[in-house]
Amino acid sequence: MDISPKTPPWPAIDPSHGDVILRRFQDEDAAMAMKLATDPYVPTVGTLPANATQDEALGWVERQRQHHIRGTGLAFSIADAGTGRCLGQIGLWLRELGQGRAQAGYAVSPDARGRGAAANALLALCGFAWSIPELHRIELYIEPWNTASVRTAENAGFSREGLLRSHQEIAGARRDMLLYAVVREAAP
Repeated sequence: MDISPKTPPWPAIDPSHGDVILRRFQDEDAAMAMKLATDPYVPTVGTLPANATQDEALGWVERQRQHHIRGTGLAFSIADAGTGRCLGQIGLWLRELGQGRAQAGYAVSPDARGRGAAANALLALCGFAWSIPELHRIELYIEPWNTASVRTAENAGFSREGLLRSHQEIAGARRDMLLYAVVREAAP
């Protein structure tokens, strides 16, 4: 008997915060994926190949669209609210939804960094996430050297909970990860 919650429906209204909107991926977003693939770190932690070709970037875009269909979570394009231009990717991964937990992850194109897009996207994602009744906790795993991601998490209201030693393998090496989390506010 399957007692785990079902994948929530795609939001009827695109989540937004500040100057970003979270929307479904479009084929045109492959241009952003190609820029993101030039970052030396991003390809080590996901399925986007390093220095992706147009076809590889389109394949990655399609994989983002498939997450919701497969029930693993929701992958959103982070888009500029004014122009619609894709700035990056953010996901809410729901493998532990049955335990009230989810994980978030994000990446912003190198040419869109330093302007708060990731923090605004994370705030938009949390706004949507709290509409899922079964969800009570969202976690982020961040390598200790990644000070920009630490700032993003903290600016979005996540709290550091600790250091997980040798937590996961990245690029063939065991890595420590900082655990950040935010929890649903309890009703008074």
